[in-house]
Amino acid sequence: MSARRTFTRPARLAAIAPYLWMVLFFLVPFGFVLKISLSQTAIAQPPYLPVFDLAAGAGAIKAAFAALSLDNFRLLVSDDLYVLSYLRSLVVAAVSTSVLLLIGYPVAYGMARLPRRWQSVTMMLVIVPFWTSFLIRIYAWINILQHDGLLNQVLLALHLVSAPVVWLSTDSAMYLGIVYSYLPFMILPLYATLAKMEPALLEAAADLGASPRTAFWQVTFPLSLPGVGAGALLCFIPIVGEFVIPDLLAGSSSMMIGQTLWLEFFTNKDWPVASAAAVVLLVLLLAPLVLYDRLQRRQLEGAR
Repeated sequence: MSARRTFTRPARLAAIAPYLWMVLFFLVPFGFVLKISLSQTAIAQPPYLPVFDLAAGAGAIKAAFAALSLDNFRLLVSDDLYVLSYLRSLVVAAVSTSVLLLIGYPVAYGMARLPRRWQSVTMMLVIVPFWTSFLIRIYAWINILQHDGLLNQVLLALHLVSAPVVWLSTDSAMYLGIVYSYLPFMILPLYATLAKMEPALLEAAADLGASPRTAFWQVTFPLSLPGVGAGALLCFIPIVGEFVIPDLLAGSSSMMIGQTLWLEFFTNKDWPVASAAAVVLLVLLLAPLVLYDRLQRRQLEGAR
């Protein structure tokens, strides 16, 4: 019995660890953000009211709870600035994720079809950009895309353009930076899924008379859907809240929600409104996660 207890205790602790991590580093901070989102802006330190003071007694805490309101959430719905920021973020994330899938799937498929000794080499080439700071890589794109940058020099040398093209402060530059930065996050889960697929399945499909194209769409692609979903989530979710790339490469005509959050937090010092925007953003990002979880469960139930 003692040996069994010593064996199960570490297992129980290992099972509790993820939940403890979620409570300490997600639920507790989210609780603070949610409380601030229900507060009112004030010229004070911290810049919102009410502030809970546990030493003031139960009456003061009850009054603080009574002062909380949903005014900041009503502002988000009524102000076009925030609505358009959310819509632009969702559109940019959807378009970028689609482009990433169109580029990443062939790359991952080619990697999975290579001999084993070359797969590790190609995997290293995909991971190499992570060895350089993310911010440095984005600043490198600024140098490449500027008026007299490398891209315009190459285009002029090849006589593809007669004058330098404006790349910086455009949506094209933003999409280019996003696709470049997030491409490994799409390739890696796709490669992990495709590499595990049995080649015998394609051989069986060919024996049954399926063409390579038919075998791909009826065998390979359906089996790779978990990797497609994982890669799409790994790209879509952080792109929605992206701040650095749009701020450095895109124009200022319309902002994504990440830029709006930065403006409210650090320029306007309006923590309650910024917290409310962050809460709504989190709710929006939970939707694809819930959808992916349901699809995974249905797939597991179908496999049984």
